[in-house]
Amino acid sequence: MMSRVACLDVWAPAVRDVVRRTAPPELSLHFADSYDADAQCALAAGADILLPGFAPVTARMLCGAPKVRMIQKWGIGIDAIDLDSVRRHGVALAITTGANAGPVAELAIALMLAVYRRIPYVNRAMREGRWPTPEMRETCFQISGKTVGLVGFGHIGRMLAHRLRGFDAQVVYADIRRADFATEQALQARQVPLDELLRDSDIVSLHAPLVAQTARMINARTIAGMKDGAVLINTARGGLVDEVALAAALVSGKLRGAGLDAFDPEPPSPDNPLLSLEQVVVTPHAGGGVFDNVAHVAGHAFGNILRFLRGDPLPAADLVIAAPSPAGGG
Repeated sequence: MMSRVACLDVWAPAVRDVVRRTAPPELSLHFADSYDADAQCALAAGADILLPGFAPVTARMLCGAPKVRMIQKWGIGIDAIDLDSVRRHGVALAITTGANAGPVAELAIALMLAVYRRIPYVNRAMREGRWPTPEMRETCFQISGKTVGLVGFGHIGRMLAHRLRGFDAQVVYADIRRADFATEQALQARQVPLDELLRDSDIVSLHAPLVAQTARMINARTIAGMKDGAVLINTARGGLVDEVALAAALVSGKLRGAGLDAFDPEPPSPDNPLLSLEQVVVTPHAGGGVFDNVAHVAGHAFGNILRFLRGDPLPAADLVIAAPSPAGGG
């Protein structure tokens, strides 16, 4: 008997095709056409498995979906999932640890370069008939020789550290867990307290989960402790940053610029002051959104779903909430 999977995110036709081709025959996929709450709940109502990415999983959704036994997150962030309701309904929850790490790390570097080299501004100036070479020399910078501070040193942070080696940057990181000696040596990364990281880093890149302890961790107080002229990169979650405080720091010149792939809320309001600042480069929370990684993430997700359905153990790094599997396993 096939298990019904509700794919809650709205994907382009080409992405759906890749996901369909990757899916094992045991799974029947049903795709969202809208993020409307009623439509989402209707899609989930008859499902055995939920596959959300950005789409929230709410208490209302789970109450109306009595057959759901597992939620397999596309990605790693679970802040849009009502965890209390998941536990109350006895539903398993898993993530795809590391599956998006490479693309997100690449976007973080792209944002660093875009801010440091003022690429959006220069592109626009040239299309308007200007030749801004003289001003670029006095306002652009290189990553080489800079200290890059990584707030969070999980799969994405480590992948970014690996890529930064080619830029001859000095990498420091702040995380509640220290990496093993071999990893630190291989990535040439050094653990430091958060306040030291903020004080000494030319570029601060956020890779922490959004939980109560990290909400608004970049705020007026912590920005005041940052290096003058530093750049902030956020490819994690918008809720990590007090956007009002960040905008004020950019306008005052305390910070040189910011590269933002995450906002709170999403999408941001058109009158969000960050969108009007030339020194801010923005992307629409698309760090993992590259076409040639779709099959990889889908394969990871479907592998977890099949393990669950067969009663096999899930990878420890992926399992967030355990629940009895339909096959009687854990």
